[in-house]
Amino acid sequence: MPTAVRICVCGDESTGKSSLIAALVKDQFMTTKIQPVLPQISIPPSIGTPENVTTTIVDTSARPQDRETLRKEIRKCNVILLVYADHYSYERVALFWMPYFRSLGVNVPVVLCANKSDLVGQGSTSQVVEEEMMPVMAEFREIDSCIRTSAREHRNVNEVFFLCQKAVTHPIAPLFDYKEGRLKPSCVDALKRIFYLCDKNQDGYLDNQEMRDFQSRCFDKPLTDDDLDNIKLSISKSLRGAVDLSKGIDLKGFVQLNKMYAEKGRHETIWIILRKFHHTDSLSLEENFLHPKFEVPEFCSAELSPAGYRFFVDLFLLFDKDNDGGLNDQELEALFAPTPGLPPSWADSAFPSSTVRNEGGYITLQGWLAQWSMTTFLEPKTTLEYLAYLGFEPPNPKDPITSALKITKPRKRRRRPGRVERNVFHCYILGAAGAGKSSLLDAFLNRPFDELYHPTIKPRRAVNSVELPGGKQVYLIFEELGELEPAILENQAKLDACDLVCYAYDSSDPDSFSHIVDIRKKYPQLDQLPSVYTALKADKDKTMQRSELQPDQYTASLNMSSPLHVSVTWNSISELFVALAEAAANPSTAFPKSDDDTPDRTSLYLTLGATACAAIAAVMIWRRSTNTM
Repeated sequence: MPTAVRICVCGDESTGKSSLIAALVKDQFMTTKIQPVLPQISIPPSIGTPENVTTTIVDTSARPQDRETLRKEIRKCNVILLVYADHYSYERVALFWMPYFRSLGVNVPVVLCANKSDLVGQGSTSQVVEEEMMPVMAEFREIDSCIRTSAREHRNVNEVFFLCQKAVTHPIAPLFDYKEGRLKPSCVDALKRIFYLCDKNQDGYLDNQEMRDFQSRCFDKPLTDDDLDNIKLSISKSLRGAVDLSKGIDLKGFVQLNKMYAEKGRHETIWIILRKFHHTDSLSLEENFLHPKFEVPEFCSAELSPAGYRFFVDLFLLFDKDNDGGLNDQELEALFAPTPGLPPSWADSAFPSSTVRNEGGYITLQGWLAQWSMTTFLEPKTTLEYLAYLGFEPPNPKDPITSALKITKPRKRRRRPGRVERNVFHCYILGAAGAGKSSLLDAFLNRPFDELYHPTIKPRRAVNSVELPGGKQVYLIFEELGELEPAILENQAKLDACDLVCYAYDSSDPDSFSHIVDIRKKYPQLDQLPSVYTALKADKDKTMQRSELQPDQYTASLNMSSPLHVSVTWNSISELFVALAEAAANPSTAFPKSDDDTPDRTSLYLTLGATACAAIAAVMIWRRSTNTM
């Protein structure tokens, strides 16, 4: 919302423009003669202006010799107050002034003012509006509102400038289409999102308590039972009883309520609602709300905080309407209704095939949390964006939306003994084509073995939870690189973000292991990453590898553990995923070692330092006791 409003007062000579401005400033009609064009005045927010805006009022002259000044002021203003006072100046509104504004290419609202109403004395206000103003408003959509005023009687003087302010701070144009007599689609979409967020139990109705919560959030005041009954009665009359309000106000009724506000000129009420839910003047969501500042330092990663996990658990349970433990297509569509749809990265990874599903093919709670854990790890700003769309509210209202995430401690030296303090790990699986990498990813997601070979073209990710010895649960992101393998392995940033490499080969294919040897020679930077060697298809006959060293000899030469022999057809395959997660959590245990590696003497130095300190302390105590004897 703008913090300053600039009003340009236009109209023919002798229509009372200067008198209106003087009456506003002096709060009375000036009987003495005033200058033809008043100097610019500024009104601070404290003097009755709506919201927190500073208002600048600029008087203008309609004389031809002042036309250049008029043109400059019109182009600088936020709103035009167009004043007329008699039949001639009224005719000039349509014949000259409105076409002139259009010729300047300005796109600002116009407030039409019929001044000197004390001189008319004939006809009611409604007749004047219907006979004079409505035809002009119908012809020129730029006209935001209209009003009759009298500077002499101080009639509607404050109100006309308030309308100008409101035309800028609470514009009707983005909300309502007067020609069609309905709310604009973008406004309806925004109201649908708000209804969704306020319908806490997702039953399709705002019950009495939800309406009270909505009132308190938007207007900071309670909603009485009488007020609520009146709202329901107004909706029912407006829709001619075509809606059942016994369960509460449904979406149709909620939209109708706001349409009624627009029709009655109370569009500031709609704007208060929209802005409380972070909508901008263009009805999009605020940029700093969707994309708050959140930077992940080098060697750190982002994870969901307990509050973030709690939110996604509650969201899953709320939308699993049939209680089958999975979100079907309809339930997912309802859940993502207030968002642009699935995150692009989810669509790219063929969600939900990237995580755990039930027998019906629907994502389970385990898979749901794993998917969001992966998204937060790889692209935390996407998670923050969807938390905003989906209505995450921090347990402490003073906390920012970023409290749903947390930053892990930096992981700088992988070779140093000790556990890495994080709960999400990223593992690349490298190996020759046909080695069984895709089948391993399927097994990781508890999918049945498919004997038909499908070559991997695009990178493929799978994410699932793994329980470590001791009961701690972590999430492992398993990624097969496909044809992008060379590009990814040459990208140091991609390698820095990776926690572990799983080298996999087909133990029944004699040419499979040589691919691992070649790839390690071609990309020596892989030695910077912890790794685990895996012999797949162990259910088949083992064969000698056409390699200078056999796999066991090769890993022994690196002082590393021998390859783990596994098969996706064995129930014990889960032990491999535990071993991978353990290696990622304790990276120093999964590095190649040479005989001349310098031992880590950190603990030795600490012990010696502690011993020396103890000895010095003992000597000082002995000397003190000797001196006192």
